[in-house]
Amino acid sequence: MAMKKYLLDSNAAIDYIGGKLPVKAVAWLDGIIEADVSVSVINRIEILGFKPSDPSDFIPFDELLKTVDIIGLHEEIILQAIEIRRGHKIKLPDAIVAATALTLQLTVITRNIADFQKILDLEIVNPHDVI
Repeated sequence: MAMKKYLLDSNAAIDYIGGKLPVKAVAWLDGIIEADVSVSVINRIEILGFKPSDPSDFIPFDELLKTVDIIGLHEEIILQAIEIRRGHKIKLPDAIVAATALTLQLTVITRNIADFQKILDLEIVNPHDVI
């Protein structure tokens, strides 16, 4: 199975499900979500690791996560994350997301541009800026 083209960061997934993205961005994601988007295991943990006031709040997130590939950690991603952390002041989850994207040649979909833009060769797209 071929790898997907994009890696969806937690904040972009939450904005997508929460209806906080522009109409064009939603249409773009709707068009690529099943065929071209993956999620890192760290994003799965972040997305589902909150305690909602209503358990039914998990349903749209569960449905989203059923439609994408979940990428686990393996040695190449781990080593890349270590290198990223050594070279940049960045939170561990963001380093894992960046390492996953770099290792698998994926573009990160995120609104967290500031933390990711300092990592050389990492391709990022802000869904709020999709035209």
